[in-house]
Amino acid sequence: MSLSEISARIAKAEAKAGRAAGSVELIAVSKVQPDARVEAVLKEGHRLFGENRVQEAAGKWPAFRESFPDTKVHLIGPLQTNKARQAFELFDAIHTLDRPKLITAFARLAQETGKCPELFVQINTGEEPQKAGLRPKDAESFLAECARNDLPISGLMCIPPVDEEPSLHFALLAKIAARNGLSGLSMGMSGDFESAIALGATHVRVGSAIFGARAYEP
Repeated sequence: MSLSEISARIAKAEAKAGRAAGSVELIAVSKVQPDARVEAVLKEGHRLFGENRVQEAAGKWPAFRESFPDTKVHLIGPLQTNKARQAFELFDAIHTLDRPKLITAFARLAQETGKCPELFVQINTGEEPQKAGLRPKDAESFLAECARNDLPISGLMCIPPVDEEPSLHFALLAKIAARNGLSGLSMGMSGDFESAIALGATHVRVGSAIFGARAYEP
C-alpha cells in the first residue's frame, strides 16, 4: 500500500469521525527498514518517522536529516534509563515514558538543556506482564509525579493485546487522557488505525503498510 493510500484512508477516517482535516499525524515506522526504503518515503515528502531503538536511530537519522532537515523522529519503543540522554537529544518525541527513573532523568535533562522532547506516557491497557507501560490504575499517580518534576506531558500511548478488540483499549486510553486533561493519543497501527482515529487518536503508527514487510526483525 502506498503512502498516499494510507494518507487518504486517514483523511477519510478523520472526516467520518467529524475530526478536523490534518488532526491526525502519521508516524511512518521505519524500524529495521533498509535505508533505500526510508529515503524513498522521504522523497515522497513524508517527514515524521518512528523508531524502536535508540542505537538504530542514532545510526540512521543524523545523515538523513542533513538532506531532509525538517524531518522529525519519534521513539516508539521501550527506553532504557542509561539511554535517556541520547534519546533526549535525538528524538523530537518519546512515546514510552513509563518509569519513575525516566521521570527523574528527563527532568534533570530538561533543566540542564532548557528544552524537552514531546512526551507521552505509555499505558499497558491490557496489563500484559511481558509489555512495558503503566497499569491503567497507576496513571494518575505517575502523571502527578511528572507534574511535581515540572515535566510536560503531551498525551498517552498504548499497544493493545494482539488477541483482543483494539477499540476497547483505545476507548480506555482516551478515557484516562480526558480524565487527566491530556489531548495527545498515540494509538493505532497498520491494522486498526481507522478505529483509533474514530476514538480520538492524534498519532497513528504505520510501518509495513507503507514500507513493506521487514526482512529482519531483531
